[in-house]
Amino acid sequence: MDSIWLEYAWALLILIGLEGLLSADNALVLAVIAKHLPEDQKKKAINYGIIMAFVFRFGALFAISFIANVWQIQAIGAAYLLYLGIKHIIKARFGKENENIREDIKEDAAGKKFWPTVGKIALADLAFAIDSILAAVALALGLPDSPLGDFGGMDGGKFVVVVLGGIAGLVLIKFAATWFVKLLAERPALETTAYAIVAWVGVKLTVITLAHEDIGLLSHDFPHSTVWTLIFYVVLVLIALAGWFAPANKKRAQTDV
Repeated sequence: MDSIWLEYAWALLILIGLEGLLSADNALVLAVIAKHLPEDQKKKAINYGIIMAFVFRFGALFAISFIANVWQIQAIGAAYLLYLGIKHIIKARFGKENENIREDIKEDAAGKKFWPTVGKIALADLAFAIDSILAAVALALGLPDSPLGDFGGMDGGKFVVVVLGGIAGLVLIKFAATWFVKLLAERPALETTAYAIVAWVGVKLTVITLAHEDIGLLSHDFPHSTVWTLIFYVVLVLIALAGWFAPANKKRAQTDV
C-alpha cells in the first residue's frame, strides 16, 4: 500500500511541473492579448482572465469524462489555438509596414476593444483548460487504483491528483500574469514567442484529436508516449529560449542603456 502512495506522490510532483509549464504559457498569453489596452483596462482584463482560468479549469475537472471522450471539443480547442498563434506569427513576420500608423490606431481604439479582448482571453483560457485537464488525466490514468473509491467518473485517488495539480497551476497563473506584463515591456520578442507557444500547444491538441479512437489517424497511445512527450517539451523549451535571446530583445536593452 505504501508503494502506491509513493507512486501517487511522484506522479503529483510531475503533474505540478507540467501544469506549471502550461500555466506559465497561459499567463504569458493573457499578458500578450491584453497588451494593447490602456493600463487600467489591461489590469482589469488580466484579472478577468485569471478568474476565467480558475472557472474553466475547475469546470473541466467535473467534465473530465466529457472532455476526454468527445473529440470535437478537443478539435475546437486545437483549431482556436492554431488560428490564434499562426495569425499573429504571420502578422509579426509580414505585417511590419505602416506599423507606427497601426499602433496609433490601436491606441485610439483601445478603449473600445475591452470586451472583445476579454472574449479572446476567455477562448484562450478555455483551450488551455482543455489541454491542462487532458494532460492531467493522461498522467493520472497510468496510476494504480487507490482504495478511495470512485469520484467524478474516475478513481478517487487519481481525481485528487488531478485536482491538486490543477490548483498548483492556477496559483502560478495568478502570480505569473502580472510579471509577464512587465517582462513583455523589456523583451518585446516574447510576444511572437508567446503565439508560437500557443500554436505549438494547438499542435499538441491536434495530435490528441487525431489519436482519438473515433478518428484513429494516429495510435491511441501516441499522444501519451515518451517519444511525443519529449518532442513536445523539447520544442517548447527551444521556442522559449529563441524568444528570450532574440535580437529584438538585445536591441531594446541597448536602447534602454
